[in-house]
Amino acid sequence: MNYTELITAAEHFAREQLSQDTTGHDWFHTDRVRNTAALIARMEGANEVICTVAALLHDVADEKLNPSKEAGLLKVQDWLAEHLPDEAACKMIMEIIGTMSFSGGGGAPMSTLEGQVVQDADRLDALGAIGITRTMVFSGAKGRPVYDPEIPPRDESLKQEYRDYSKGTAVNHFYEKLLKLKDLMNTPYGKQLAEERHGFMLIFLEQFYKEWNQGAE
Repeated sequence: MNYTELITAAEHFAREQLSQDTTGHDWFHTDRVRNTAALIARMEGANEVICTVAALLHDVADEKLNPSKEAGLLKVQDWLAEHLPDEAACKMIMEIIGTMSFSGGGGAPMSTLEGQVVQDADRLDALGAIGITRTMVFSGAKGRPVYDPEIPPRDESLKQEYRDYSKGTAVNHFYEKLLKLKDLMNTPYGKQLAEERHGFMLIFLEQFYKEWNQGAE
């Protein structure tokens, strides 16, 4: 199997599927996740090809971009069946993609190192300066306000209300999801990378509130 050709084909497929996205789950997000996953894979001794392909395809299956999670997973499964004859590799990639979302798999842990790597890479792209920017873009696309001091963050399970975009604000999303990610990282190197990005978000929030309340009594 020519893995260079497989990765190139996966790149083209992901670009085709995600090129029109305006919610922060576009091709550039996928490309960043792919690069970060490959980096973590090298640091942690994971299979870089599996990590790369899974990272490239992870948002093609995302339920936010498909009629349902099942429809998205079937789309990726059909593509893999056509391009990757290794059934064991296909199964591993599908398991990674099906489990890796924040609420996906009912919170089931990744069963492979490769899954842990790709999940860490995806979560890292929700942190730091990139994560802040993506949160604002996504909230704007879904009609959510940046901030409303009268709307507190939700304490309930994310899976239950995560897709209810009519509620909440962009800033609340930091407390409902983003600031929890650092403690959910799987790999030692992923945790190391998350620390800096987490710290930057805390600095951003401190400055945000300072500016929001400036001059107020």
